[in-house]
Amino acid sequence: MELITSAKNPRVLSWKSLRERKGREASDAFLVEGTRMVREALASDFPVLALLLREDYVPDFPLPAGVPAFTLSEHAFSAVADTRTPQGVAAVLSRRVLPPDGPKLLALDAVQDPGNVGTIIRTADAAGFDGVLLGPECADLFSPKVLRSTMGSIFRMCFAFPADLPAALRSLRSRGYSVLSSQLDGDPFFERQGVSSSFVLIVGNEGNGVSEAVRAEATHRLRLPMRGGAESLNAAVAAGIMMYDLVR
Repeated sequence: MELITSAKNPRVLSWKSLRERKGREASDAFLVEGTRMVREALASDFPVLALLLREDYVPDFPLPAGVPAFTLSEHAFSAVADTRTPQGVAAVLSRRVLPPDGPKLLALDAVQDPGNVGTIIRTADAAGFDGVLLGPECADLFSPKVLRSTMGSIFRMCFAFPADLPAALRSLRSRGYSVLSSQLDGDPFFERQGVSSSFVLIVGNEGNGVSEAVRAEATHRLRLPMRGGAESLNAAVAAGIMMYDLVR
């Protein structure tokens, strides 16, 4: 196993670039950190390009055959890691994306908070959704904050990144999907009618909600009841309530 001690080593600089969107897109790769995420990655179908171990880290899982593994000094590993207190293990993966297919889909329209995007994906996985469409203004799926918030669910879900989200929803609608727009001026969510067994639930931007162009493709416009004094819910919380009720 090759030992790398310098933070200026070309490999280290390449791995460090994965902390930024530009670097991830240039190399078509991303990095996950921590024992749990690395174990999830190794058990997934994502191609693993490299395994990075800090020199004091003792793995409690077998190192996969055929995957290049590198030992890094504490200084070199800290240069790569995005977390303040890294656990000492990371993996570099290829950005494999499988198009969503199935009756229960989710669409994110300009959801920009990485924590919200990751939490919504984690909840979609838990609720049994089949895939997620991320519009062009969403937070980057492969950013460190989104990845940490998914808690490994990124490895179990299918994703699409349509450049034209309204057109993608129009295509789904033509295939018999109900398109559900979550919005404050919609009809009562729990009194909804006519939703088909195949549907796509749209979650909008934290501040502005679902955009007009996306809303225009909806077959249903729905709102959660606000019986107290709050005017709205956090996007991830609202998405979770609706996802679980839709699969109930």
